[in-house]
Amino acid sequence: MLQRTYILKIAITISYSLPFYEYMQKVIFLLLGLLLAPKPSQEPPVEVIKFDTLQHLMNRNSQQIEVINFWATWCKPCIKELPYFQSIHQQMGDKVNVTLISLDFADQLDSKVVPFVKKKGLTAKVLLLDEIDYNSWIDKVDPSWTGSIPATLVIDPQSGRRKFVEGELKQEELEEIIREFTK
Repeated sequence: MLQRTYILKIAITISYSLPFYEYMQKVIFLLLGLLLAPKPSQEPPVEVIKFDTLQHLMNRNSQQIEVINFWATWCKPCIKELPYFQSIHQQMGDKVNVTLISLDFADQLDSKVVPFVKKKGLTAKVLLLDEIDYNSWIDKVDPSWTGSIPATLVIDPQSGRRKFVEGELKQEELEEIIREFTK
């Protein structure tokens, strides 16, 4: 930060000492803007995973409550409830870890999923599960799951307590489940 301040002072001094200072000032400030602008994140907003990564997430030993929501860009009830999960992520990020698992096709990552995540401003972790044989892993998430979405799994890693909800949640319902787990 000190180096940037030093560069800025030099640039301002130079721009005022030159006869054509207005032109140079614009050029220098343009260059400074490029130099000082925050670097865009190199991390992709959505990571493609296999079931073993999801299984690790479901079984990890954490101090935070795990909230895992299964959704897709083509699922209207899923899209409707995404803001509720985003709100939990923003308000309770120290106690609750929200992970959004997209069930879109992996070949639609760049054309649909990433633009959707950016457009919606999702900052919760988004993973795309690339496992097209749903029958091979659905029961491992929860034996009662028929496979329909949206679906949500809440886990307390400390006690081992789990709650699975198949279907759309209202904001109040999600908040109540989170309260039960964070008491």
